[in-house]
Amino acid sequence: MKANVIVHKDFAVSPIDDRVYSSFLEHLGRAIYTGIYEPGHPTADEDGFRGDVIDLVRAVKTPYVRYPGGNFVSAYNWEDGIGPRDQRPTRLDLAWRTRDDNRIGVNEFVDWCKKADTQPMLAVNLGSRGLDAARNFVEYCNHPGGSYWSDLRRQHGWKDPHNVKLWCLGNEMDGPWQVGHKTAEEYGRLANETAKALRLFDKSLELIVCGSSHSDMPTYPDWEATVLDHTYDSIDHISLHMYFANNEHDTLNYLAKAEKLDRYINTVGGIIDYVKAKKRSKKDVKISFDEWNVWYHSREEDKKILQGDAWPDAPHLLEDLYNFEDVLQVGGILNTFIRRADRVKIACIAQLVNVIAPIMTEEGGPAWKQTIYYPFFYASLYGRGTSLRAIVDGPTYDSEFGDDVPYLDVSAVRSVAGDEVTFFIVNRHLTETLDLAATLEGFPGARLVEHIQMTHPDLNAINTAANPDNVVPKTVSGTAVEGGKLQSKLPPLSYNVIRVAV
Repeated sequence: MKANVIVHKDFAVSPIDDRVYSSFLEHLGRAIYTGIYEPGHPTADEDGFRGDVIDLVRAVKTPYVRYPGGNFVSAYNWEDGIGPRDQRPTRLDLAWRTRDDNRIGVNEFVDWCKKADTQPMLAVNLGSRGLDAARNFVEYCNHPGGSYWSDLRRQHGWKDPHNVKLWCLGNEMDGPWQVGHKTAEEYGRLANETAKALRLFDKSLELIVCGSSHSDMPTYPDWEATVLDHTYDSIDHISLHMYFANNEHDTLNYLAKAEKLDRYINTVGGIIDYVKAKKRSKKDVKISFDEWNVWYHSREEDKKILQGDAWPDAPHLLEDLYNFEDVLQVGGILNTFIRRADRVKIACIAQLVNVIAPIMTEEGGPAWKQTIYYPFFYASLYGRGTSLRAIVDGPTYDSEFGDDVPYLDVSAVRSVAGDEVTFFIVNRHLTETLDLAATLEGFPGARLVEHIQMTHPDLNAINTAANPDNVVPKTVSGTAVEGGKLQSKLPPLSYNVIRVAV
């Protein structure tokens, strides 16, 4: 089977915002405790942070990490996580039916971000709390000194302000499961008033308002229209969330869900344009896709805790063990974000460690890369620069989520320096190799740098602490660039990164 692709150096979609490779840590399960923080671990530093995890996070170069939630934030008192640790209260978390002793709070999280070469993206509680707690939180974090909250931070040992610029105005407020769930009218008004107050403190803050929790919500897409009608001139981004599952064990339908993601982005983009026109505004609101990942492997195990009465500390929750099939899905999701770089400026893989995460740990033991670590790693490394429009002519299939789904899923990125074009390619076909012919218009003298590939004979193959290298990428031969044309044979069900010097 043949697939032809054309890219032209002048046919650009948009510069890619580095923040599209951001991540997320919530006070959920073992994301924080025995995830990033485990005093006494052989690799732990003087602050109790696991060095092995920090090394894996640094390697993936994730620019921002969202915190502290997630569903957790909608009943969270941020003041519980500051001050002397022996005076911090232990609270029951209603979202995940666990306990938290607040050993880690905003100050410690910011310290961890510095160690991990990333930056904090903080969420305020607009569920059980509101404007006043939000403005105090921002003042505590960002004001240099000379006010009650900033001086309190200094007393706690953090003299310099944290200067957090990205703030989420609540989380999934459209969801009935959310503590303090609101209608679009209620939330839109509260979010707008909160945004106005935060802008009185600092006009340079970037504020993210809640969109729909997923595109199957009964209030979607009216929610976006109503909330943006209230907040358009006060905020910068609207958040979207989407998780992916293959409960039916239908690989082609599963991989076609990236088409549903694309429609989600396209629809919300249209609503943004509608509200912009209605407001006669010059402002462009962008999309923050600040929760996305595969999530379904652990749901039956999770029910034992979420429906129980034990209120455990840092239990094993949402610990999906990702297989090779999930590599193909994550690769397709990232390709969608790259192709929609004009709309999506922030995206956070949910989450970073242990909880539906690319990195796993054992308490007292090793940390290792899950299968999905690799497509996220390569996109973050080589997917920075400008998204190029890739015109694809190749075989397609029909699915539950749309017809004419291309077997060849591809995105193309020209590097920031302009000296390299990287193709990220998924062959979705179950059995057929695709003969790729990609024409590089406007790139004379192009030459191959490398072709990195992930394949595996077992779609259900996983990486574990005992066998962390079961599913790994490899450099392959047989790909060539001659006369401005890239040619390669892409095996069925493969993830490919092809780098071309230009």
